[in-house]
Amino acid sequence: MKRILSAKALLLATALSVSLFAAPQARAEGEVIIGAAIAQSGVIAPYDEGPAQAMEVAIEEINAKGGLLGKQIKIIYSDTKSDIAYGATAAQEVIDKGAQMVVVTCDYDYGSAAASVADSTGLIAFSTCAGDPKFGPSGIGPNAFTMATGAPGQAAAMAEWAHEKGWKSGYVLLDTTIAFDATWADTFKRRWAELAGPDSLLGEDSFGGEDPQIASQITRIKALPKQPDFIVICSFPPGGVSATRQLRAAGVNQPLLGSESWDGDYWLEGVPNLTDFFFVTYGSVFGNDPRPDVAAFMGKFQAKWKHAPVTSHAITGYSVIEAWSRAVERSGTFDTAKVRDALQAFKDEPLLAGPTTFTAEQHINMQRDLLLLEVKDGKSGTIVKVVRAQQMPN
Repeated sequence: MKRILSAKALLLATALSVSLFAAPQARAEGEVIIGAAIAQSGVIAPYDEGPAQAMEVAIEEINAKGGLLGKQIKIIYSDTKSDIAYGATAAQEVIDKGAQMVVVTCDYDYGSAAASVADSTGLIAFSTCAGDPKFGPSGIGPNAFTMATGAPGQAAAMAEWAHEKGWKSGYVLLDTTIAFDATWADTFKRRWAELAGPDSLLGEDSFGGEDPQIASQITRIKALPKQPDFIVICSFPPGGVSATRQLRAAGVNQPLLGSESWDGDYWLEGVPNLTDFFFVTYGSVFGNDPRPDVAAFMGKFQAKWKHAPVTSHAITGYSVIEAWSRAVERSGTFDTAKVRDALQAFKDEPLLAGPTTFTAEQHINMQRDLLLLEVKDGKSGTIVKVVRAQQMPN
């Protein structure tokens, strides 16, 4: 995986060059097409699989009621193969086949190229759960939205819970692969300092997720004059799994805190008998979510696909369709500018992902309910509590 924090100009140039040479194909009469340029293979696929399947659940519900503005919704796919560089091509493929809205990968770095193509073509680009605040007008363009609860909101909620636990000191270990984790780490540090004091963070270190050898980082942690009460591991599988395994093998047994990237249990075999690992996410895929609307959705998902979602990011996929279809209905058209205005009029819109507000300046939400889950004795899914960031750091 590669950082693309400095590549916005390149993304826009790629988007424009691809879109100029493509002629959209005609759509079948009586249908509207959503194009999903997402990862169906590769390391990012577990984050896109559930949202895509959840979108199909939502689309079936809408179609069963007569469709959207009298049209049946059809979803088509193009696999980005978890390749940042291929995102623009995948987006153009679905646009060429008549897509009137484009859904992109659950990450800013991996979804930006596809979103830039859609935005420059004059279409809404909706990420299911890209959590970096740059996903929107500031980093892509005015037509880009994300259904995520942003990295800052997640990190602030986790810092507040750690303080509530009575822990006094922490340490941050950052995987430098993607922007989401850098934003998460930065927000956690700032909120933790506000709560526990400027000297309560005993240190920070980084590693590259493509080659996660952290022996030197572990040596520095163990050499601290005082050991931290917890370690924040800002990473994701598979690189973060290797780092976690190395920490535990070296006897670094403090509680580990993480983001939504650790949802599901597909990665747990990489760290046998892991315990004291905590993360925030959208819901529980283990059949025990305490919220009736989420539990009902999980039941519908299970009924259609005969299995639970890989991760609870499926919730955001369902809400992408909720949000876009409501904006289309309220504007009475599929016209991008009018649908965008309708989305930007959302004020605590009740969606499965939580109350959702968009403005002209911000197309991501921060302060929503999240489920805090614990990995215990090698099993995930123990519910700690529902959390929500009470205050964003200054």
